[in-house]
Amino acid sequence: MDYMAHISIDYKKMLGKPCIKGTRITVEQVLRRLSEGMSVESLAESLPSITAKDIYAAIAYSADMLKMEESIAS
Repeated sequence: MDYMAHISIDYKKMLGKPCIKGTRITVEQVLRRLSEGMSVESLAESLPSITAKDIYAAIAYSADMLKMEESIAS
């Protein structure tokens, strides 16, 4: 998935946090709601300015960011 077609980072908007393009809805907000048990369909319905594709793009973006993180064994 080309998630960058759905995600934008603008340092003048939401302090540079990654957002769904054209909105002030952050990737973090999307992930939080999903982690609380909200379904993709319910989330898209509750935020009519985003689509299921935007939500999946937020998940893909997050996975790629985590892939780049360096793990430190404890």
